[in-house]
Amino acid sequence: MQNGLLHLHNFMRWLVLLFALLALIRSMSGISGKREFTKTDKKMALFMMICADIQLLLGLSLFYLRGWFDVLKSGALNMADTYQRFWAIEHLAGMLIALILIHVAYSATKSDISDGKRFKRIFWCTLIALIVIFVTIPWPFRELIGRPWFPGMSVGS
Repeated sequence: MQNGLLHLHNFMRWLVLLFALLALIRSMSGISGKREFTKTDKKMALFMMICADIQLLLGLSLFYLRGWFDVLKSGALNMADTYQRFWAIEHLAGMLIALILIHVAYSATKSDISDGKRFKRIFWCTLIALIVIFVTIPWPFRELIGRPWFPGMSVGS
């Protein structure tokens, strides 16, 4: 079960990144093109948020099933250990920050503000969220913490 959840969590990262990039591109074109905010713009932000929320649920399940919650609860976390620190604190904290920013971006779609301000809020929140996500994803090239590019691949392939 853990392996299946891990594969699904790995796969979902690509959906989150895809919808975040689409939302970023659409908001950038809205800022520069002075176009109206459309239902498609709102859907991109909504799909990004839904994928991020599903990713959070999968990640929290793995956090608990893999024992990282117990490590934090027991106080056995060794902050000098890069592997433990990344999985118990950095990954979780970074992704929670990104998720909050994604929710703030989506809230702009429902706000009673001008289209230009909507696009700007979506753009900046999504951009910062993407930077945080890119920094806290366990990419295959990262020593000790790397995960494969896609489920079932070996690290470094």
